[in-house]
Amino acid sequence: MVHQYKLNGYNIVLDTPSGSVHVVDEVAYDIIAMYKEKTEEEIVSEILCKYKDLPDVTEEEIKECIGDIKELEESGKLFSVDKYEKLAEEYKSNSKVIKALCLHIAHSCNLNCSYCFASQGKYQGERALMSFEVGKRAFDFLIENSGSRRNLEVDFFGGEPLMNWDVVVKLVEYARSIEKKHNKNFRFTLTTNGVLLDEEKMDFLNREMNNVVLSLDGRREVHDHFRKDYNGKGSYDVILPKFKEFVEKRGGKDYYMRGTFTHNNTDFTNDILHMADMGFTELSMEPVVCPPGDPYALTKEDLPILMEQYEILAKEMIKRKKEGRPFTFYHYMLDLKNGPCIYKRITGCGSGTEYMAVTPWGELFPCHQFVGDEKYSLGNIWDGVKNEAVQDEFRKCNAYARPECKDCWARMYCSGGCAANSYHASGSITGIYEYGCELFKKRIECAVMMSIAEEEV
Repeated sequence: MVHQYKLNGYNIVLDTPSGSVHVVDEVAYDIIAMYKEKTEEEIVSEILCKYKDLPDVTEEEIKECIGDIKELEESGKLFSVDKYEKLAEEYKSNSKVIKALCLHIAHSCNLNCSYCFASQGKYQGERALMSFEVGKRAFDFLIENSGSRRNLEVDFFGGEPLMNWDVVVKLVEYARSIEKKHNKNFRFTLTTNGVLLDEEKMDFLNREMNNVVLSLDGRREVHDHFRKDYNGKGSYDVILPKFKEFVEKRGGKDYYMRGTFTHNNTDFTNDILHMADMGFTELSMEPVVCPPGDPYALTKEDLPILMEQYEILAKEMIKRKKEGRPFTFYHYMLDLKNGPCIYKRITGCGSGTEYMAVTPWGELFPCHQFVGDEKYSLGNIWDGVKNEAVQDEFRKCNAYARPECKDCWARMYCSGGCAANSYHASGSITGIYEYGCELFKKRIECAVMMSIAEEEV
């Protein structure tokens, strides 16, 4: 499958199965669009007619271009054959190890964000904190089910993980104490709203966490609209100086400022640029996940605005990089030369199979977005996975699981998309979240364009 689009002055052609990217002139762009549907004579005739005012566009040149396209086709770089569908099923069927856990260290939060998908950290249930004993068993469970895999990942999540700080510290210490014994290497991540950050916590996080996600929605008025405490006071002025100190101590790397945009700030590029202007360089901004009837839900009318915003952001990032003021945007991180591997490209995130969420009481769910939905309870950290029927559903999630994906040019970039988003949008993990798909495809188009622009620098 071939995808063609024009952006920021570039004529871009993507070959989906091979991952090849071609930047071509107008004539070649048009010829490629006709290549599979028309004869050589028809292509020559139409191109000569369209470019009749350009003397350099000759029959000889057109035929030479057609010959170049044919060579690319024969070398598997254009109109290539997709041979990976069967492999996607085999990979996931054969994958029997767990490599990552999301520990819900606290089903409680000190903020009262109205758009929170986790119901202010309670996940449709009661407030709860994970005990050291449950967390310790979660680490043991991960080791027991990780096979020969050495590198393991654990995310400390909530609610707000810093509300259960002592247990976080003890669990990290426990994990470090057993790494060598089991020939494992733990990589830790923690997500925080920053309210409880202090010197002691900053030092520990910077020493032990491979990555830290900091929640900030951008401009003060945007952030404080949703991210308030239980007295209704916004948290921007409380957390911003703490985040600045934390990032400075961390050396400006291995962190992410993660924001959420809603119907209230469809001009979210201004929030990203605000964070960049504050000195933060590792940025992420996600569309809100909520029922369509909520007042802050993204609407059909918002979509063209959001598409334009992604283009504005990409062009601004190119400009700032040339000026020596670069920053990273998570969704534009795309390595066209070195990865990811084909396994990752066709199988996805591994939720429910290689990756699971653990509640404060030790129950297992496919990922944090399914926690609290009993029909997706997989089992627990003592008895293991018992709901194999649900796990089999997740094993079938891949870049080819949905009929719509098989005909989508972006399938090798999204790997079939997020199962949780599909479920919340359609009621099935093999459904389609069409709105999210459109946003994702625009982000990939922008990311590819940026990679091309960087090659020219």
